[in-house]
Amino acid sequence: MSDITTIDVTGGGDYSVFVGRGLLQGGATLLRESLAGASKVLIIHPPTLAQAATALRDELRDAFDVLLAEVPDAESGKRVEVAAFCWQVMGQADFTRTDAVIGFGGGAVTDLAGFVAATMLRGIRFANVPTSVLGMVDASVGGKTGINTAEGKNLVGAFYAPVAVVCDLETLATLPVNEKLAGFAEIVKCGFIADVEILDIIEANVERATDTTSEEFRTLIEKSIAIKARVVSEDFTEQGQREILNYGHTLGHAIEHAERYQWRHGAAISVGMVFAAELSALTSSLPSEVVDRQRRVLTLLGLPTTYSASRWDTLLAAMRRDKKARGNMLRFITLSDIGKPVTVNVPDTSVLFAAYQEVAS
Repeated sequence: MSDITTIDVTGGGDYSVFVGRGLLQGGATLLRESLAGASKVLIIHPPTLAQAATALRDELRDAFDVLLAEVPDAESGKRVEVAAFCWQVMGQADFTRTDAVIGFGGGAVTDLAGFVAATMLRGIRFANVPTSVLGMVDASVGGKTGINTAEGKNLVGAFYAPVAVVCDLETLATLPVNEKLAGFAEIVKCGFIADVEILDIIEANVERATDTTSEEFRTLIEKSIAIKARVVSEDFTEQGQREILNYGHTLGHAIEHAERYQWRHGAAISVGMVFAAELSALTSSLPSEVVDRQRRVLTLLGLPTTYSASRWDTLLAAMRRDKKARGNMLRFITLSDIGKPVTVNVPDTSVLFAAYQEVAS
């Protein structure tokens, strides 16, 4: 097991995020220690990780009675019917409050696993083992758990902290290129809301920045996790500061819903960030060169920056159901400059329409 970077998260339950290579080999020590005292452990995983989940079970089976629950991949797994299947597996195996769940997969799986753990027996322990870029830098950290409904994304959920997050960079080796690059949308977000060095690293050499074996890549992962850890430690239940992590997400989630979750999350957030930048220029005096830089960085990563002009009404209706909305008031995270996020209330949808025209195609 290689050198390990430890990033601590406080608020809502103290825990650590571990980043390194080979963290799941040699008995998966970090998971054993984090879940000590459990008799039974359920590993929730997608079909694409069936073999890897079996290997992880074999690493842990001398310490726990390990069960596997295979769930649909991506957003199709974040449904109440899938959660009910997981509850059934645990109920039939006589899980108790000392037992635990492991979310092993991308961001959708860790969202689901956390929700299942938060609701089973009114709360049992869970650990996340994210296997995607998106999962590592965003979904698995912070204790936001949830499932989707027909009306929108993540509308049902709970704030419930894991006991540990284990980010083994070797699990990214076989990640499809498009999936890896889509995850970079959340890294870019961190650059614009908090740390310009992230953007500098990507622009300096995008090939090394996106090479999962490079030091630049590891630096980007660790910087992004550290930003999220700091923000959620200050505001676990999203009463204020944590909302900045939703930069680009209001329109992004609306696009995902409009596309019936056939778009990758990162692709939708990419368009959402360009929209948020254009809205920032209209409401928060964001300099045009920052708007241009955002488009440039996202394009460099092969991420989309436009969406259909004809879908505006559908998107507006979805945004009205966004979790940040207050009554009839739509709220957005904007920027006054790089590293300076601002929350704005937008009572006049004509301003939103004007910003959308800059991303419409």
